[in-house]
Amino acid sequence: MKRNKKYLPAFIFLGILVLSACAPMIAQSDASLEQPAVATISIETPAIVEEETSFSSPQPTAIGWELEVVAQGLEIPWSMIFPAENRILVSERTGAIRQVVDGKLIPDPIFVFEEVRARDEAGLMSLALHPQYTENALLYACYTTSGNGSSIITRVARLIDEGDTMQFERVIIDNIPAARFHAGCRIQFGPDGMLYVSTGDALNTDLPQDITSLAGKILRVTPDGEIPADNPLPDSPVYSLGHRNPQGLAWDVVNGNMYSSEHGPSGFDGPGGGDEINLITPGGNYGWPLGSHDNVPQGTNGPLIQFTPAEAPASLLFYDDDRLPFFKGNLFFGALRGEGLVRLIISENGNGEVEIEQVEKIVDNVGRVRDVAAGPDGSIYFVTSNRDGRGALQDGDDKIFRIYSTYE
Repeated sequence: MKRNKKYLPAFIFLGILVLSACAPMIAQSDASLEQPAVATISIETPAIVEEETSFSSPQPTAIGWELEVVAQGLEIPWSMIFPAENRILVSERTGAIRQVVDGKLIPDPIFVFEEVRARDEAGLMSLALHPQYTENALLYACYTTSGNGSSIITRVARLIDEGDTMQFERVIIDNIPAARFHAGCRIQFGPDGMLYVSTGDALNTDLPQDITSLAGKILRVTPDGEIPADNPLPDSPVYSLGHRNPQGLAWDVVNGNMYSSEHGPSGFDGPGGGDEINLITPGGNYGWPLGSHDNVPQGTNGPLIQFTPAEAPASLLFYDDDRLPFFKGNLFFGALRGEGLVRLIISENGNGEVEIEQVEKIVDNVGRVRDVAAGPDGSIYFVTSNRDGRGALQDGDDKIFRIYSTYE
């Protein structure tokens, strides 16, 4: 693994009060601080060392793609999934799952999690489809809810999609430590059919290095919430540790590489910036809170790339479709603080080391971008998060955008 380019600091921003977290529990057979509230910024060509590479915003028509609004009027959307060619399910942080059918946002939610506690960054977060969704109609959701006393926890639950309605089936993972900030939580099925769950440190820096805690980790469980026999730690759902607030997961299905995006320190817990793109290995320790930025303690894994000033990468996509051929094999993340959609061109050298060759912001002027995903039509979709109290509202926010090919 090779760490490539690094970005020089330009902004230091303030943190927030530290809250405590609660103890974890795995359901067996049943049942970031993204960034603190600051003035938003637009990143223009940051200073770069080691190589002359910079963000740029090419004109879409110059490389054969266009951008369009698919839906608007959403309330802090967090995640998108695509059960069918003409249907998008979107989670809203306040607890609702909304539908976009045939390009139209259905006014009433298809499902509402009444137990969701939505506060600051916490609430309903990621959605994922079961690998056999077309046969079993199962989908998954990750959200924060009440724990013991005044605390909150993160929970992963499974639902049954009945088309016009949804039914809550059962809890898959429970009692993941959470807080108003650093709750995570991205859920994604890997190529191996296992469910991966990214979790934040819940504002408790003791937890990411504690292998008995589910906080500050990437977890790996079966679709039923059980612990796979081949996990790196025996009888543990922990797949990797030492994470601060990872919110993006993606796989290169050709060579099997797994990537994550992670939010770096926010001033109160370290110098601002240090956002990371990581190559994830089973049992890997990604260093938090032992190190960040260019400080990689012995025995921990350094990032492929770190971003200072902060971008706040809130999602991750590995695009692997021929319908946007100029983007095939690239990573994308939605930038909250950086406000836009960022593309990373990656390569693998003869020694199997992954490198970041180029970074560019391909979409800006839309505000804070939360999730990015590939649709069944081969287009790239992303959602804004301008109604979260940290961004400047634009007409129609929040929106779903679509990047589609203009090639014949």
